[in-house]
Amino acid sequence: MPTVLVVDDDRTVLHLVERGLTEQGLRVITGRNADDGLQLVAAEKPDVVLLDIMLPGPSGLDVYRRIQELDRRLPVIFITAGAGSETAIQAMQLGAYDYVAKPLDLGRLKELLDKALETRRLMSVPVALPMTSPTEVIGDLFVGRSREMLEVFKNVGRVARQSVTVLIRGESGSGKELVARALYQHSDRREGPFMAVNCAALPDTLLESELFGHEKGSFTGADRRRIGKFEQCNGGTLFLDEVGDMSPLVQGKVLRLLQEQRFERVGGNETIQTNVRLIAATNRDLEAMVSTSDFRADLFYRLNGVTIFLPPLSQRREDIPLLLQHFLAIASRELNKPEIEGLSPEALRLLEAYDWPGNVRELQSVVRQALLKATGPVIVPEFLPPEVLHGSSGMSKPGAPEEGHPEIDLRGFVERRLNSGSTDLYAEAVEVMERYLFTRVLRETGGNQSRAAEILGITRGKVRDRIAAFHISVDTNVSIDD
Repeated sequence: MPTVLVVDDDRTVLHLVERGLTEQGLRVITGRNADDGLQLVAAEKPDVVLLDIMLPGPSGLDVYRRIQELDRRLPVIFITAGAGSETAIQAMQLGAYDYVAKPLDLGRLKELLDKALETRRLMSVPVALPMTSPTEVIGDLFVGRSREMLEVFKNVGRVARQSVTVLIRGESGSGKELVARALYQHSDRREGPFMAVNCAALPDTLLESELFGHEKGSFTGADRRRIGKFEQCNGGTLFLDEVGDMSPLVQGKVLRLLQEQRFERVGGNETIQTNVRLIAATNRDLEAMVSTSDFRADLFYRLNGVTIFLPPLSQRREDIPLLLQHFLAIASRELNKPEIEGLSPEALRLLEAYDWPGNVRELQSVVRQALLKATGPVIVPEFLPPEVLHGSSGMSKPGAPEEGHPEIDLRGFVERRLNSGSTDLYAEAVEVMERYLFTRVLRETGGNQSRAAEILGITRGKVRDRIAAFHISVDTNVSIDD
């Protein structure tokens, strides 16, 4: 039976919470001051703590700091009569699981405790993916061991030292700039400058000035001469990202530079000689753009000296654990969270099953969001953003079904997990099926848990447990929530 420790100097609160939670099948122990609370934490090893902030003697915030020294995995929910923003912010900054104000809503409190107990259970399981030491991580490290990434590495090795233009192709967020930096770092120009320009981020006139520079007075606002990237990068490497977004005018000037290694600044007559290696990248279909005259064919053939295709993350799922370790180490250092130990098995399964439409960039963002939300040393599903929880475990929406209605693609899920080398496929497949089954039946009953238990042939407690475990929102529209 799960144990809840309540520390509050108000006897009415202790009595109310003890009676209400005992009726819900929880073991409740109570303390009235800081010393009582700390002694009970050490002696009783509770699963969750409800802690009043305003205690006689040391405050609840001070007690929380001591509890963290005893057990970092123990979820602590602050309770107080004052719902001031400063207190709430301070409590959450310390890493509290949550914060509720008096008078207590026992129904809401029980839901919160169920989530906290599930988090405690998941944190008690050994991590499936341990942290890499932050001191061992390099920010721009090119991570991957999959067959697809090994091909990319080999292609980089073949052309890095050759003075040829390279076109990197791949989906947005897949890491094209990292390929460009790898080409530069392994080239004979690695002692020279490396600069990157995103062609989609600048209007046409500014992009032209950014690349080629301009003379004073060449246009409104040009109050001084500007040296462009092609001039600054003399002897080095220039990376043009999203090259398919260049205007025809800029395309023509880039073509001339590639042919002659010469150019003029905007508004100038002086011909400037330069020696720049150009690496370009795009996620667009340049062949189709050439056929519609949106991209110059002669520039396309110049840029396409060597093409390196970077696969999307969904096609190299075996790299996901390596990328997670890499970004966890970086984010824990940047966000000053050295206590993070790694990912729980459930969280890792969700992350491996997700389709990652935003590729590596999205994975990095998800890791940072999870660390910011984490209230303990282990990343569990509750800390992951909604899109990962909703879009994982083989759930898909073929044929545009009713909004929020889960569909199951068991065959596709099994194939993906087999390809990723799963060693726990039975449990993973059962979880997929249960997620779909419970959500579908609860939708059928309009969220009526007793009726759902009757249809499923199980107890209402089992239904309640699965609702908590799968983060299912039971309201007018049943959906999987975070």
